[in-house]
Amino acid sequence: MKRQYTYALAAGLIAIGMSVFAYKWLVLGFPVQRNQETPVWTIESAISFDSGPGSIKVNLHIPTLTPGFRTLNENPVSRGYGFSLNYGTGGREAQWAIRRADGPQTIYYRISVYGDASNKQSDTTPPFPPMPSINEPFRTAVDVLVADVKEHSADTASFTSELLRRMNDPSPDPNVELLRSEAKTSVDFVQTVTTILAYARFPARMVHGLKLEGRQSDAQILTWLEVHDGNDWRNFNPSTGAEDLPANFLVWWRGNESLVSVEGGSNVKVSFAVQDNYLETVAIANTQAEQRGTSMSDLSLYSLPIQTQAVYSVLLMIPIGALVMVFLRNFIGIDAFGTFMPVLIALAFRETKLFWGVVLFALLVALGLSIRFLLERLRLLLVPRLTAVLIVVVILMLLISLVSHRLGTETGLSVALFPMVIVAMTIERMSVVWEERGAVDAMRAGFGSLLVAIIAYIFMGLSWLEHLIFTFPELLLVTLALALISGRYTGYRLLELRRFRALAGN
Repeated sequence: MKRQYTYALAAGLIAIGMSVFAYKWLVLGFPVQRNQETPVWTIESAISFDSGPGSIKVNLHIPTLTPGFRTLNENPVSRGYGFSLNYGTGGREAQWAIRRADGPQTIYYRISVYGDASNKQSDTTPPFPPMPSINEPFRTAVDVLVADVKEHSADTASFTSELLRRMNDPSPDPNVELLRSEAKTSVDFVQTVTTILAYARFPARMVHGLKLEGRQSDAQILTWLEVHDGNDWRNFNPSTGAEDLPANFLVWWRGNESLVSVEGGSNVKVSFAVQDNYLETVAIANTQAEQRGTSMSDLSLYSLPIQTQAVYSVLLMIPIGALVMVFLRNFIGIDAFGTFMPVLIALAFRETKLFWGVVLFALLVALGLSIRFLLERLRLLLVPRLTAVLIVVVILMLLISLVSHRLGTETGLSVALFPMVIVAMTIERMSVVWEERGAVDAMRAGFGSLLVAIIAYIFMGLSWLEHLIFTFPELLLVTLALALISGRYTGYRLLELRRFRALAGN
C-alpha cells in the first residue's frame, strides 16, 4: 500500500508541475530557451487637423482582431483631450473629445504588437449580405459577370479568385470595363468587388492594415479582401486574386468606413510610422500574464529584485544536484561522505571553476587530514577537535590566498568561498573512516565525494537547465516526484553487480 501511495503522490506532483509548466509555456509564452527575444513592432498613428470654433470629437479605428499578432500595450498621446474606447461596425474605435481647442492639433495613438501564430481569427459566421441596390446599366453588367464567373468556379474561393482575375484583366470585356470605370482608387476597386460578391450572395468585406517590415516613417495602409466560405474568413489579394495575406500584415480595421472622422475640425491628415525592436520573451510573457489577470505574474521569480533573483538562480539548482547524487548513490552505488556535502562542494566549484576547485579541494583535504592526524595524538574531545580542524582550515585558506596573490593568480582568492564547515567535516569524517575501516575505504569515499561533486557541478552549471528551472520553478515538483520514486528502489546498484558476479555464474 505504501508503494502505491508513493507512486500516486509522485504522479500527482508530476501532473501538477507539468500542467503549470505547459500553461506558462504554451498559453502565457514563457520561453524554454535562454536569452530568447521576440520582435516587437510599435505603430504610431498621427492625426493632424485644424480646430474649429466649437467642440472637437475625433474617432479613429484601431486594431481589434489581429490574426497572428497579440497586443503588448497601447496608449493615446494627447494633451487636454478626454479619451475612451468604443466598439463600432468596423471594430474598436479610439475617441478623443475636448470642449475647445485653438490652432493646429495633433493627436497620437501608439500600439505595440508581437507575432503569435496561435492567435487565430475567430469571428462568428456572418449572415448573408442584403442584396445591394445597383442601378442600370451596372446591374446588367453585374448579372452577366456573376453568371459567367459561376460557370467557371466551384466554390467560394474559386469564385472569388476568378472574379478578381477578370476584374484585373488588362484587356477586360465591356462589362468589367464598365464596372471598373467607377473605381478611382484601390479602395474603390475593392469596394466594387465586395458589392459584386454581395450580389452573388457571398459575405465579403474590406480589410485594411499595415505590412510590418523594419522601420517606416510613412507606412501606407493596404486594403485587402476577406470572403467568408461558410466556415472561415479567407483573404484574397485584390490585385492578383491569389489567396494569401502579406507576411506580418497587421489588420487595423475592417469595413467600408473611413479610418478617421473629425467633428469640429478640418484639413484632416493621418500618417503612420512603424518601428521594430526586440524584447526579451520573458518580459512579454510577464506582460501577457498581467493582461490576463493571472496570478502567474505575481508568482514569477522575475518579479523579485535582481539581487534576490541572483540568489535563487543558485539555490534552485541545489535540488538538481541532490537528484544527481540520489541517482549516483542509489542506482550506481558510488560511495561518498554525507548526503549533501558533495552538492555543497559543487556549489563552491561554481565560483572557483572546476579545475581549480578540484585542485584546491584536494589540497585543503590533504593538508587538513595531515593536521587532523597530528591532533589525534592530543586525544581531544569531538567538539574541540572539530573546532581545531575548522581553525586550521581557515588558516590554510588564508595561506593559499596569500600565496596565490603573490604568484599573480587570483584563482586562489576564491577558495574563501568554499564552505569551511563542510571541508572541516569532510576532513573529520575521512579521518574517522581511515581509522575504522582503513585507508582504502577512506580514499574511496573521498574520491567518490569528489566525483559526485564534479558530476553535480556539470549538471548544475547547464545554462539552459538553470534558465528552465528559474523560469518554471514548478518543475521542482517533478524533481521531487523523481526523488520519491527513487526512494522505493531496492534493487542492486550498478557497481554491486561486479561484487556479486560470482553468484550470477551459479
